[in-house]
Amino acid sequence: MTAPSTYGLSTQARNLQWLLTDLVEEVPGLLSVAVVSSDGLLLLSSDPGQADAPAPKKETRGPRGASADLATIVSGLGSLTLGAAQLMDAGGVKQTMVSMENGNVFVMAISDGSLLGVHAVPDCDMSVVAYHMALFVGRAGHVLTPEVRSELRQSLERTP
Repeated sequence: MTAPSTYGLSTQARNLQWLLTDLVEEVPGLLSVAVVSSDGLLLLSSDPGQADAPAPKKETRGPRGASADLATIVSGLGSLTLGAAQLMDAGGVKQTMVSMENGNVFVMAISDGSLLGVHAVPDCDMSVVAYHMALFVGRAGHVLTPEVRSELRQSLERTP
């Protein structure tokens, strides 16, 4: 796997890209990974079409591939579970997991309201996925400032 392009990005943005690359390379069974802002915008992606992300382990589809689809799903699940938590007076949502016949989707909150979403194969080790997601969130939370979010968003918009 080749390293993602980091030309012209700040140290913080490059560090987040490195963390995403590490997550994808270290955890078996991941198909797609996306970091989504609190307003639903894709910030980081594991799509090969993105200059800022590592190549995925399978072919993707769609205008920006599987990570754009995942970003939409993650944003929707994040909103739905946040609303459910508010209705139940249960506090903040830390993690959501959806297990399907042919895959799993994991969503984990990042401290600034952004979300980390992972699409994995059905037989992945869920505890390993959740553990590595928590590591990512712990390391990325303090780096994902409004300035870095804006920089990441602009870098995605420049990507063909």
